[in-house]
Amino acid sequence: MWIAWPAFLVAAVLEMVVFAVVDPGDLHWFGQPVTLSREAVYTLAFFVFWGMTMASSALTTLLSMSPFEVNSRPVPADQLPKDGARKGS
Repeated sequence: MWIAWPAFLVAAVLEMVVFAVVDPGDLHWFGQPVTLSREAVYTLAFFVFWGMTMASSALTTLLSMSPFEVNSRPVPADQLPKDGARKGS
């Protein structure tokens, strides 16, 4: 939810901003007019915006992790040190 919910909110705002300027009836795809209804264009655009903002949030989350978190293998609970220190520290 740390990724999906903020992305949903940003996609909703982006949808409002884009379609305040762009009329779905005037859209063209590869030189041909889009034959979808306005509601279909709004829906598809929202899911595209949501997917792009989720990808951005996921990438930000991945890049905020330390190299240890990204590259470490899970340690079984019975092999964890008692004092919480990492092995090799």
